Order: sequence, then C-alpha cells, then structure tokens
Amino acid sequence: MESVERPGSQMEMQRQPVSIRDSYRGSGKLKGKNALITGGDSGIGRAVAVHFAREGCNVFFTYISEDQDAEETKRLCESEGTACHMSRGDLRTAKYRGELLEQFSARFDGLHILVNNAGTQFTEQSLEDISEENLRETFDLNIMGMILLTKEALPMMNAGARIINTTSITSYKGKASLVDYASTKGAITSFTRSLSGQLADMDPLDTGDHAQGGSRWLREGHPLGRCGEPCEVAPAYVYLAGEDCSYMTGQVLHINGGTIIGG
Repeated sequence: MESVERPGSQMEMQRQPVSIRDSYRGSGKLKGKNALITGGDSGIGRAVAVHFAREGCNVFFTYISEDQDAEETKRLCESEGTACHMSRGDLRTAKYRGELLEQFSARFDGLHILVNNAGTQFTEQSLEDISEENLRETFDLNIMGMILLTKEALPMMNAGARIINTTSITSYKGKASLVDYASTKGAITSFTRSLSGQLADMDPLDTGDHAQGGSRWLREGHPLGRCGEPCEVAPAYVYLAGEDCSYMTGQVLHINGGTIIGG
C-alpha cells in the first residue's frame, strides 16, 4: 500500500494559518496528560497539539510526509515546556499502527487523549471521475484507519480517557466535488455516536467529535463572511479533552462560522 504525499506543506503557503493566539492563556487544564494526535503536523492538527501543550499536555503526533511542518509543530509544542514526539507513517497499515502505539508506550505512561484527525481528500467534479484507487485511499485513511487505530489503542486507555474525532461540515451538507470525502466524514459522525453508546456503560471514554474537517474553507455562504483559523477551532478540543465536558458524549460541536446545520 503506497502512501500519497498529501495534502502538501503548510510552510509553503503564502499566508500562514494561525495555530494559536498570543492572547490564549493556558491554565493547566491538561497538565500531566498524554495525547496522541494523528495528522498533527499542520492545520487543525497542529493547532490542537499546540493548545494541548499550552495546557500542560504531553503530545505525540503523526504525519504522512511533511517533515518541515512536523518539525515546526514539535518546536511549537516544546516551547510550551511539555514533551513532544512525532512519528512519520501511513495509518492505513497495521504494521505502522502497531509500531506507533509501541513508540507511544515507550515514551509516555498511559494514553489519556486520542485525537483522530488525519484525513485526505481528492477533488473531483463528477462521480465518474473518482478513481477506485483514490476512493479506497480516502476511505482507508479517513474512516478505516481511524476505527482500527481506536480499536488498537483502547487497551491503553483507562477510565476518564478521551477520544476526539474530527468530522466535517460535509457530513451534514455534503459537497458536490468531495463525494467520497463527505461520505467518510458522515461515517466518522456515525462511528462517534455509535462508539459513545457502546462505551458509555463501560465508562472508559467520553467520546466527542468536532465538526470542522480542514482549513480550506470558502468565504461564500459563511455568515461571518470569512474563513476560520485553526486557532478558533483548537480550544474546542481542549474542552473535549478535559473534565469540563464530563457530561458530554457522542456529540458534534459545529464550529463553522455560523452555518446552520441540522442534526
């Protein structure tokens, strides 16, 4: 199974997304916690990693191929005074997922927060143009890899641990040019709700999922009339990861600039 180098380098973007506001003050909400974040080298993943670190959380994140972006995320996290490790690999493969969890266990004592954020997308205007190869890659990474990693990580998580899954506005509204991607995000929403019901009686996890799947948002149709910044999304992950959301499970937080969505 070959990995495609996507989605590209954040470092090469003409305008850099804001990962964290200077005004954001950590208060130790996640002090002593250890988090595993998939797709943490850029965008929302980087913002979540840095916000977690500012709240006192140790971070271990994965990425596909963008070494320079990953190094910058690591630098930003370590500048907050917490430990940060990174791992490059393909979450679609059982071999890498096993190695990843072994690496995590060797560095941190206990997995308190799992953030399933990694994902990919291929834009096609027609269903007929979606190749089977791209379709399988999208599903294998966005939902299959997420479910399998969560399954494999569960034995490492004790009562009070958190699972946070990144879904998307396309899960509710769809998008003509992202048929396969939107389908995976709908599956992520259903997976989150179903898993929360399955684990509720066991009480090892409080599962939430966050509705914003990327930072390439269009201005058109947004009530606020602008694109969102990753730093406007990441505080929700802090909330979901901490004790403040102890009575929330299987829900979606719609942080999308005010777009009204049913469900």
